[in-house]
Amino acid sequence: MTKEDKIKYWIDLCYADLSVGETLVKNKHNLYAGFMCQQVVEKIIKGYFTKVKDNAPPHIHDLPKLAKLSGLYELLSEEQQEFIIEVNPFNIEARYPDYKNRIAQYLTDEITESVFKQTKEFFEWTKEKILS
Repeated sequence: MTKEDKIKYWIDLCYADLSVGETLVKNKHNLYAGFMCQQVVEKIIKGYFTKVKDNAPPHIHDLPKLAKLSGLYELLSEEQQEFIIEVNPFNIEARYPDYKNRIAQYLTDEITESVFKQTKEFFEWTKEKILS
């Protein structure tokens, strides 16, 4: 598999997750929509990592750490940095009952729609960095 194939793999996964996320947002499945947003951000960062590094991205889910390891974090605006910190807990914490309730209460319809919009913007911005 070439580096380009690996990058395409990450981008294609993002498109699939965005499609699922959009359906979840429309149907007001906010907790799972938040999870898909986290997945899109994680995968596009891993796509960026694949572009700039000679090794595969690490098998971790910590978005700020992944962004820092790839060198992307330094390119992010303060708003983008805050965004990846905001969506970071939607992966692991959404899987455990104690955290799940807290996140579900936080992810109102309005917040979920905003997070999804920001996810799409982050994806497009990062994809542009990957493809340029």
